[in-house]
Amino acid sequence: MNGKVLIVEDQFIEANHIQMVLEKAGYTVIAIAHDVRSALEIIDVTLPDLVLLDIYLKGNLTGIDLARVLRKRDIAFVYLSANSSREILDAAKSTQPYGFLVKPFREKDILVTLDIAHYLHQQKSELSKPQPPLDIPVNSALPTIVGSSPGLLEVMEKVRIAAPSDVSVLILGESGTGKEKIAESIHKLSDRRKHPFVRVNCAALPAALIESELFGHEKGAFTGASERRSGRFELAQNGTIFLDEIGELTLSMQAKLLHVLQEKQIDRIGGKTPIDLDIRIIAATNRNLEKEVAEGRFRLDLYYRLNVFPVALPPLRERKDDIMPLAIYFVQIFAAKFGKSVSGFSPSVSRQLVSYDWPGNIRELQHLIERSVLMSSGDTINGISLLNNAKAEISPEGGASKIKSMEEMERDYIIQILKKCSGRIAGTGGAAELLGLNVSTLNSRMKKLGINKSTTFFA
Repeated sequence: MNGKVLIVEDQFIEANHIQMVLEKAGYTVIAIAHDVRSALEIIDVTLPDLVLLDIYLKGNLTGIDLARVLRKRDIAFVYLSANSSREILDAAKSTQPYGFLVKPFREKDILVTLDIAHYLHQQKSELSKPQPPLDIPVNSALPTIVGSSPGLLEVMEKVRIAAPSDVSVLILGESGTGKEKIAESIHKLSDRRKHPFVRVNCAALPAALIESELFGHEKGAFTGASERRSGRFELAQNGTIFLDEIGELTLSMQAKLLHVLQEKQIDRIGGKTPIDLDIRIIAATNRNLEKEVAEGRFRLDLYYRLNVFPVALPPLRERKDDIMPLAIYFVQIFAAKFGKSVSGFSPSVSRQLVSYDWPGNIRELQHLIERSVLMSSGDTINGISLLNNAKAEISPEGGASKIKSMEEMERDYIIQILKKCSGRIAGTGGAAELLGLNVSTLNSRMKKLGINKSTTFFA
């Protein structure tokens, strides 16, 4: 970037240290301001490309107050912060900063954070430009997105905005909410739609082979490499790569992925020449990546590289209006598949479907309808087998109900499925199949939720 930077920091030693680091790296530090008033006066004279600002400053105004002004003036900013309360950090986050530098920080942290901030601001500017109408062929087969709830319509508007650009998209949402469908929609509405859309389930890749799977290898690169193989990134050339369950990658693979995103090149294992890439990145996760970053399991720099344009999918329990349209859609699909005449539901079944909380989301609904259609004998589904709706739990004393957290609900749901399968995870009729998950993904979720083979319900 090597642009103009304003430092807003009231600690003289820290401010001067940052100035030396930046100037050594080729940045121009236009000034050091010790309070908000001085900073605004400087900005009125010389417009910086980026502002580094401490949250706590001298005077009545804080860095958060200044950040609101910078946001209105479309000036990129990064917070400098020591340990702060959750309330202060939430207030800072609400101003939509381009990064956080948590004290104490290293020289490398400063430079990487500024580089990411510049990238994010540049991408935001690109998105704000008027986009030409999308030239979508009439017969283009977009993934079927069923529903018209406000939450879904908001998601589709974000898809429409993001699709024409090459901006990185991070799709967030619980398991089974349809993240892959949204990723595919973004690809098929983009200029890259005539090129490959390559799906990668990061949780399903074997740890020993993940680098080869992603980046490829040359013949003889390791034992068993009998021929050259192109990796998933190379197969996605000129198209889109969808990195599902990105939060499951190890820290070492996160570092390699970050290098690919920064350099736009890959190196096959055993290769001697880097391969240039021209691809779009879409990632997805059901994890809270901010929490993963805070607990040291996900790289902050990679998070900011991926989280340029976040799209959050609401769970099915927040899309009640979409449950019956989805159910009817799945009935039509599976009736045709199994040669059945079933076309709808009895009123009581419809009420059950709408009142259920769907901890497994759309995937759970799909699998339930598939089983129900297969077992049906008429044109109406008159009964369904729902697991207990574990939203609330009544205390033994008969007191007020205790509302469970999402993780508790997910844990209960997985345990009930495991009971139904007598503890069997893999294979036909196993828990992974019923949940619509890869076996390794289910094992990962069980480990995180503290579910193991020694638990008594497997007996």
